[in-house]
Amino acid sequence: MRDVMHLEQLEQAEALFKPQRIEVLRRLAEPATCSEVAEQLGQTPQRVYYHVKRLVEAGLVTQVDERKVRGIHEGIYQATARSYWLSPTLVGRIGGLRRTRDDLSLGYVLDLMEEVQTDIAALDRSAPELPSIGVSGEIRVPPDRRREFFEDLRGTLQDLFSRYGGSEGDAFKLAVACYPKGDQTHD
Repeated sequence: MRDVMHLEQLEQAEALFKPQRIEVLRRLAEPATCSEVAEQLGQTPQRVYYHVKRLVEAGLVTQVDERKVRGIHEGIYQATARSYWLSPTLVGRIGGLRRTRDDLSLGYVLDLMEEVQTDIAALDRSAPELPSIGVSGEIRVPPDRRREFFEDLRGTLQDLFSRYGGSEGDAFKLAVACYPKGDQTHD
């Protein structure tokens, strides 16, 4: 089972847009039969099989084994991943907005996050080593010092790009996003 599956096909996303299928998918975090899942959910095995069949068609569930019960072959299924990411390309930009070039806009941050999500999803998670780092924190900047803060941040990053921007060594992508925190209450 993979940790994350990046969904880029509309059929895969549509398979998840039914609450009952999401519940079936959750129950299949561990291998189980449709009868076992049906018992857990208080549904008929036929109803669960219908949802499992759709999830298998979408590549979200696989049959991992089979057993014979009272002369009937019963499939044992498991989710293909622990979590699923919906690609932003499934929705696209509402209203046909163009990719923004203003690096101080929220549109640019959204474009950047989509790019990061796509890049991470494309990584080979079977590789023995995927060196990476994630840093998150909160900074409080008085409105009259906002421009100074952005210039300092840009300068610091430009310094890193200059020092490590050569053609030697492993290539890493650095993406930094700075955006207003949702809760704007002040102490």
